[in-house]
Amino acid sequence: MSASDEDLALWESLRPDIAEYIRDGKIWFSPNSGELIERCPWLKKDSNSSRYLCEIYLDRPEDCRVYPANVSDMVADECEMLEPVDHSDLRRAQAALEKIMVEESR
Repeated sequence: MSASDEDLALWESLRPDIAEYIRDGKIWFSPNSGELIERCPWLKKDSNSSRYLCEIYLDRPEDCRVYPANVSDMVADECEMLEPVDHSDLRRAQAALEKIMVEESR
């Protein structure tokens, strides 16, 4: 996962809570240990549903703004948002993704 120079500049000036996860221009490093975090620290499972929510949605990295294109890309990238059930039924997962994308574009 990467972020654009614009993302990094925005976070450094306006979102220090996000900027503390940056190391040498790369993202998602633990502010405490400096180690790379395997899972996005801002992706949280909604306690009221089985959906995941991005806690920095409006300020998310450019990669996140253009991703995912489709479930097959997510599988190839080993996307952490995919659930085990998604892997067993890719057509249903794609339909669910399309529904989410429509909801988010409103």
